[in-house]
Amino acid sequence: MDRRKSYVLVAFFVLLISMEAALVWGDGDGNNGNGNNGNGNGNGDGNGNSGNGNGNGNGNNGNGNGDGGKGNNGNGKGKKNQKKDDKKKDNKKTPYDASTDYEVLSPLSSGQERSFCKAAGDCHSKTLTCPAQCPQKKPKKNKKNKGCFVDCSSKCEATCKYRKPNCNGYGSLCYDPRFVGGDGVMFYFHGAKGGNFAIVSDDNLQINAHFIGTRPQGRTRDFTWVQALSIMFDTHTLVVAAKRVSHWDDNVDALMVSWDGESVNVPSNGDAEWKTNGEEREVVVERTDDANSVRVKVAGLVEIYIKVRPIGKEENRVHNYQLPDGDAFAHLETQFKFSSLSDLVEGVLGKTYRPDYVSTVKVGVPMPMMGGEDKYQTPSLFSPLCRACRFRRPSGVAQF
Repeated sequence: MDRRKSYVLVAFFVLLISMEAALVWGDGDGNNGNGNNGNGNGNGDGNGNSGNGNGNGNGNNGNGNGDGGKGNNGNGKGKKNQKKDDKKKDNKKTPYDASTDYEVLSPLSSGQERSFCKAAGDCHSKTLTCPAQCPQKKPKKNKKNKGCFVDCSSKCEATCKYRKPNCNGYGSLCYDPRFVGGDGVMFYFHGAKGGNFAIVSDDNLQINAHFIGTRPQGRTRDFTWVQALSIMFDTHTLVVAAKRVSHWDDNVDALMVSWDGESVNVPSNGDAEWKTNGEEREVVVERTDDANSVRVKVAGLVEIYIKVRPIGKEENRVHNYQLPDGDAFAHLETQFKFSSLSDLVEGVLGKTYRPDYVSTVKVGVPMPMMGGEDKYQTPSLFSPLCRACRFRRPSGVAQF
């Protein structure tokens, strides 16, 4: 009798398994209807092989609701993992900069702009007022007026500065390329006509420069100038370049800007700026004069003052450049301010910011030369590759 009961129970169990299998075949939740710790609802069509599901619950099993078909890959995403993805997105915030952490207040009756500092520290909750000599952060005429620079970091000050490169200041690159390094030492780096060189190469930033030039008969090297900069970070590339012009006119804009391979128009009225937000940081290109002068800021990485200028007739005569007719050799004068370089930063200019860097140039001679063309030459303006370069693009990022 006991044996007969056992047979009946086994038969009943087999029948239940068969019925469940039939239901699964008919109702068609994908076999892999994964809710990722949620309830994955996969919908199969006919006998198709893919059913896509959306997880809506908090359970551990993917439960399928099909349409009478067999969906083998009903993949759903549950709420738990969705929250994780949302949290990852929220964590991608613009790097913090205490110097610019302020709220703009209404100006005084005199026109002097005011800022309320929100940064932690000694400057917290203080109101900084622009000096009477430079009442505005963005003066209309950069050539004549200084701009107001508000700094809510430990400096806690509002000061007047010209919004253009200081070719004798730290981080400058001007003339027949003459640099002033992060150590304050001046040096020349001639590169080569038509060449591209890594000015800075770090874990999260690369700046390349394209050199133009000429070599008069009888000379053993090129006269060179920087015509374009390529600023690479994250998955993006920002390019600022000087147009080739035959005759120079201060009132005609010879500045070109592109973002990820697309030309950018920087307006000359209103705020006179173009801005965008990358994956993690804001990028701003702001005019600091009516033409040929901009400030570039990549949040958390670098601020650059750039001016386009030509080689004038007198300069050509004094230096005996012997420039050909029909080319003003428009080039860039720049000054860099870096925010977060590593101790292992590389590049013609970058390495001078290392804490253990000792300059190898001959100080005191008229033209102290810096070598390294073989270490820092890149295949193109947009390539982060050189013998000493550190920056690497995320996989799958297109080159321009």
